Amino acid sequence: MAHGIRAIKTGTIFEDSPLGLDKWLCAMWQIVNDRNGISSWEIHRALGVSQKTAWFMDHRIRHALQNGSILRMGQEGGPVEADECFPGGKPKNMHAKRRAKLQAHGDKVPKPVVFGLFDRETRQVRTKILPNVRREALMNEILDQVVLGSKVFTDAHKGYDGLLLKGYMHQFVSHMNEYVRGEVHTNSLENFWSLLKRGLTGTYIAVEPFHLSRYLDEQVFRFNHRKLTDSERFDRAVRQIVGKRITWDRLTGKEEGTQPEPF
Repeated sequence: MAHGIRAIKTGTIFEDSPLGLDKWLCAMWQIVNDRNGISSWEIHRALGVSQKTAWFMDHRIRHALQNGSILRMGQEGGPVEADECFPGGKPKNMHAKRRAKLQAHGDKVPKPVVFGLFDRETRQVRTKILPNVRREALMNEILDQVVLGSKVFTDAHKGYDGLLLKGYMHQFVSHMNEYVRGEVHTNSLENFWSLLKRGLTGTYIAVEPFHLSRYLDEQVFRFNHRKLTDSERFDRAVRQIVGKRITWDRLTGKEEGTQPEPF
């Protein structure tokens, strides 16, 4: 029986884990169905495992929730919203050592840049961490992810200037004056950012930039499957566990080429 369980785990995020599937599947159910996410401390208390083990479980499950879609947005002709977000806690709420480490970079506390796209036709969102919000970075993502000729709605950020010349039907709203002008708005992405920040600051409290991409995968999965029932969402998540194993060394940046960012 034990050999059979090991065989089932092979090639999945559960491989080499001494924990039973009862604990793994319980943790997965909580993560994919809790609107604001669930912290490793909550998993630790609910399942009776150590907090370190719960943290590792959480990240392996988040790794399984990656989408990896290569289909470009705008395929169905629907408008695409584009926007950026700067998640991160306030310096006054940080531990003194972390605050000092961040302040060593200068007067401004560096925050990761998360770029988002929302396809109104498919009702799907995608996110990616970018090095900055300069025009080149934003334009490259849109060119790579959105079908030419699509309507693209943004705010008035100068980084989106030039989308018309690239072949998109670009319209924007200036949030200094308005948030909606007919169909021109980024409200769907603003809603996603609100959910993301609520989870990061309210549930997880402090998220290292090195791990942020997996927290994004988690929130994107829940958002993109928000119309499913809890059982349907869980079933979808379980179908994604194969071929997505992640080791402790890779997760903690000890594996070559996976070192955390220096902030």
